[in-house]
Amino acid sequence: MFKKNRHGIQVKTPEQLEKMREAGLVVGRTLQLLRESVEPGLTPLDLDAIAEKFIRSQGAVPSFKGYQGFPGTICASVNDEVVHGIPRDARKLREGDVISIDCGAILDGWHGDAAITVPVGEVDPALTELMRVTEEAMWRGISALTVGRRLSDIGHEIESYVRSQQGTYGIPQEYGGHGIGTEMHMDPWVANHGRPGRGPRFEAGMCFAIEPMVNLGTDKTKVLADDWTVVTIDGKASAHFEHSVAVTHNGPWVLTALDGGAERLSLLLGEAARPGTAGQG
Repeated sequence: MFKKNRHGIQVKTPEQLEKMREAGLVVGRTLQLLRESVEPGLTPLDLDAIAEKFIRSQGAVPSFKGYQGFPGTICASVNDEVVHGIPRDARKLREGDVISIDCGAILDGWHGDAAITVPVGEVDPALTELMRVTEEAMWRGISALTVGRRLSDIGHEIESYVRSQQGTYGIPQEYGGHGIGTEMHMDPWVANHGRPGRGPRFEAGMCFAIEPMVNLGTDKTKVLADDWTVVTIDGKASAHFEHSVAVTHNGPWVLTALDGGAERLSLLLGEAARPGTAGQG
């Protein structure tokens, strides 16, 4: 039985959250392996093969492969590719590139979904800062996932942080996060921008994928002829970070982070944050 609140958002029991944590750990460990594997000379398709082998070795199934016809286990988006890059062997990664790797897995019917952006060797300092800003914006958005706050608080936290940083950064308006649970993409859609205090209030047991994408320039994008790959229209680089997160009475529980989000959230929320447990009692 899968409970939904009056807004149609799936609300998990503590036992179901534990199942989601197991799926999340498969994704987190896969991304850790891929981060360690990235180096000049590899192709995105090489990374895809590593990801699929590891996910299946954990008794899980890749979420993305075959999803609406997508051919890969991961989305691999290089440099000016924002999201949904198809892993190919047409080009090798080069020193100075950045690659965002989006990964999903299904375990016992529950989904995990997360993304990282990784430098390939030494990269331009502007790209290092772009990645830092995007990842920190994600954590700011995650910090909003406390009981009683509202859906639009996530996007407000993300946008406020990005706008506070020096430099010209674009936040693509068409793309954002989503609910997650027995399906990879569930209601509601989660914007990476907007005013606070709007939308449904968070309840313990809700789960969301929080995933800011930030461009080093304009927020305008286009979709390539493959009908998947999204690129910046000015050709400048983009970064993408994502975690699947549960709302609990102990604060956000980052299901795809190996430490449950403890290190980063303790800095943002202080001792009130005690992630790592369903904590709905």
